[in-house]
Amino acid sequence: MMNSDLMQDSRISRLVELALIEDIGLGDLTAEALISETSIGHAEILCRESGIIAGLEVASLAFTHCDRTITLEPVIQDGGKASGGDIVARVNGRSRGILTGERSALNFIQRMSGVATLTGQFVDAVEGTGATITDTRKTVPGLRVLDKLAVRLGGGTNHRFGLDDMVLIKDNHIVVAGGIRRAVQVCREHLESCKIHVPLEVETKNLEEVLEALGCEGISRIMLDNFSLSDMRRAVELIGGRVEVEASGGITLDTVRSYAETGVDFISIGALTHSARALDMSLELTSHV
Repeated sequence: MMNSDLMQDSRISRLVELALIEDIGLGDLTAEALISETSIGHAEILCRESGIIAGLEVASLAFTHCDRTITLEPVIQDGGKASGGDIVARVNGRSRGILTGERSALNFIQRMSGVATLTGQFVDAVEGTGATITDTRKTVPGLRVLDKLAVRLGGGTNHRFGLDDMVLIKDNHIVVAGGIRRAVQVCREHLESCKIHVPLEVETKNLEEVLEALGCEGISRIMLDNFSLSDMRRAVELIGGRVEVEASGGITLDTVRSYAETGVDFISIGALTHSARALDMSLELTSHV
């Protein structure tokens, strides 16, 4: 069953419209030449390799934007796992609209399924450690809402969506402010003056900065950026559960479990959205009258 909240999200609807405008231009010359307006078709969306499916609801929007008679019936729901050769969904409606919307719909599914699949691999790698896999803002410009949805469907969680839902004091902010303590103080004062209530996180580069951050009030999370495993274990011990701990920086599938076993609460992985490979999918018309 399709998620009505997602179907009504204007950001996603605009993305779908832009994708179709980009692809169709002034019209689908091939489909208009070969297929009558009244012809009805049935098609299957197939997964060519194993992975986690994501983006079927977005694909459904793409098809219905082309022709409101078209319906997409999932065989495997978003967030479900598919094997190579599995039928993921069935598409029914006017044939011309199905073929016109095919590429845009598949592009959404392939991209989102790739992100969900990579996320699922990281989630599986840290199973049982207590660490949570989270994403970053390293998303395709304009597609963040879909990239982050795909991360959730893959079993991960979302870090801040944008600059307005968390204060994250990073290295350049610390340079500008003249130190961690000053940066935290100024940010806290700004939030209080604006009556804004959001989490405050500080990025640290070494154990000395961790100690400095621990001396500040109002911090909810400390990020350990590019720490060695030994320093990360020491940092987790120093923090002692007083605030949440996030590991970040160059962590791969091969190393993520070792970092999770240091006791951190979150591991942020930019690769989930900046380096995910699209899952191979196809659409095949099974009948046409």
